[in-house]
Amino acid sequence: MEKDFQVNNDRVFCYGEVLWDIFPDGARAGGAPFNVAYNLRKMGVNSRAISRIGNDDLGRQLHAKLTGWGFPESDLQIDVIQPTGTVLATFDAHGEAQYDIVAPVAWDFIENTPGLFYEVNNAAAFVFGSLIARNETSRNTLFALLEASNLKVFDINLREPYCDFAIISQLLHKADIVKMNKAEMRRVLEFMGTAYTTEHDAVRYIQDHFSVNEILISKGSKGALYYDGHQDYFAPAIPVTVKDTVGSGDSFLAGFISKRIQGASPEDIMLRATALGAFVTSQEGACPEYTFADFENFVTHKTTTSI
Repeated sequence: MEKDFQVNNDRVFCYGEVLWDIFPDGARAGGAPFNVAYNLRKMGVNSRAISRIGNDDLGRQLHAKLTGWGFPESDLQIDVIQPTGTVLATFDAHGEAQYDIVAPVAWDFIENTPGLFYEVNNAAAFVFGSLIARNETSRNTLFALLEASNLKVFDINLREPYCDFAIISQLLHKADIVKMNKAEMRRVLEFMGTAYTTEHDAVRYIQDHFSVNEILISKGSKGALYYDGHQDYFAPAIPVTVKDTVGSGDSFLAGFISKRIQGASPEDIMLRATALGAFVTSQEGACPEYTFADFENFVTHKTTTSI
């Protein structure tokens, strides 16, 4: 019997890495779970970012930025030993980002604090990725919080060399919704020793093997696929002039979640997801400054359907 995920409030907890992405032109606050949380807030969702930062200048700067954006400081643990997380980002000739993820850092040591279990248990959804499971401390906290969470949203987000399929497999078994891009879907099949035949068969195979209710496949300029457990829904990409692709998948997921927790139709859910992914891709960085009105204006120029 499937859970009724519409009984909870609109709070969404995003668990994992909060860090500085160090680009050739400067540093930006980032981390996949935080990017999701940031864009959820722009969509009017009371999102929270659970992470850990160092007691250093980078940590204090990150703390000031996140609290300035409205995130509760109580969700940001302070580590007096490990430094604030950083990622060294470079771009290839096609504009695709490559990442050197520094380890160990503060977000590898997120603790399961008193009260966190209760708060997660009373939220609409819990979003997590695979990178945060690279270290035992944060991994143990993740599995504890998964026992408390209602709608579990797993963004696979594979990052070498942190691709332990034994752990990814455990997380897949826990998830209610799995989001991945097509390359990650192929990697999962490789891990399982299964050949890729068609997109449709791959989605069904992963869903059946891991008992996942819903699967979301992002395909960039080729659109996105959503399988809600009953039917397939394809959403074409919204064409834009690309500034950069950093965080495009995270904003896509934020758009999806913002409508999914409202119980919207699959068509409306996917329109919001693809529209927000396109909008952020047309801006600079994963967390550009914008208002919901800016997003609405963007959609008005691209489609006449409600978002």
